[in-house]
Amino acid sequence: MAFELSKKGFSVTGVDPSTASIALANKEFPQISLHLGSAYDELASIYGRFPIVLSLEVMEHLYDPRAFARSAFDLLLPGGKSILSTPYHGYWKNLAIALFHRFDRHDGPLWDHGHIKFWSERTLTSLLVEAGFAPPTFLHVGRAIPAFAKSMIAVARKPASLCGKEDP
Repeated sequence: MAFELSKKGFSVTGVDPSTASIALANKEFPQISLHLGSAYDELASIYGRFPIVLSLEVMEHLYDPRAFARSAFDLLLPGGKSILSTPYHGYWKNLAIALFHRFDRHDGPLWDHGHIKFWSERTLTSLLVEAGFAPPTFLHVGRAIPAFAKSMIAVARKPASLCGKEDP
């Protein structure tokens, strides 16, 4: 995704906790600023602030999603947007998984480093609002029926001002 965005003229800074992934990405895309790091690091103090923070299919793997949400918030300029995707887990989809006995297949408990958090719009909204974001808007993707979507994309805005004062 970093490469595709850079081809379209965006200035991209990417961070990933995998040493092997960053080494491979830096070899393949030396023109992109890609670094070893984690959402649990003080990323804003290292890389500054951005108008957009993009995170694709990460939230479901995190032990501390609150730290991730705070980091995404801190990385944004006032008025900036966080765009993140995660597998969708709403009531009707979970009910269908249960009715068809698909939990083992769907949740993959034997998948090393797999999904450990399961997000619905309500839980993801709570997390993002708690971190300071305005309530997000959602888009469901991956299936024709939104209630059974594979993933959801949340777009959350950092307020342009906090407590009536402009952010520094």
